[in-house]
Amino acid sequence: MLTKVLPLTEAAGEAHEQSPLMPHTAEVIFGFVFLILLAIAFAKVVVPKFEKAYADRTAAIEGGMNEAKQAQAEAKAALEKYNAQLAEARQEAARIREDAREQGAVIIAEMREQANAEAERIVTHARTQIEAERTQAVAQLRSEVGAVATQLAGRIVGESLEDEARQRRTVERFLAELESQESAAQAVGTER
Repeated sequence: MLTKVLPLTEAAGEAHEQSPLMPHTAEVIFGFVFLILLAIAFAKVVVPKFEKAYADRTAAIEGGMNEAKQAQAEAKAALEKYNAQLAEARQEAARIREDAREQGAVIIAEMREQANAEAERIVTHARTQIEAERTQAVAQLRSEVGAVATQLAGRIVGESLEDEARQRRTVERFLAELESQESAAQAVGTER
């Protein structure tokens, strides 16, 4: 394997002429022109699409934020309306309770008046009935006592007291004596 060795001067001259790391001048110009054309095309086609996408997204976000603010305002208004209705309902309930209490008090007063009137009527009727029964009992007692007194007086006197006028006088006298004894006994009882 034989390698050709170049003299140092030759290798240095060629290296000076064209470096493998450096592109040719035509390539640099062509690359620069292509880069400018690519930038212009990018600016004309791609950038407006990105700008439009960014604008749409910004509008959507702002619209969403505006909708959220509007929804929040509507919710706040609905909450205030609900609180107002709730307060009104509470006031109405309090008024209804107060009306019910007042009506209850009126009904209770009316029922007491009716009960008192009914009790008074019952007491009056009972007194009237008791007085009538007492009068009837006194009359019946007088007739029975009169008959017994007449029989006893007839036995004591030994004669028949069949005469009605005499019988009545005897009974009246006997009952008057009983009443005077009873009133005297009551007077003595109250003095003690």
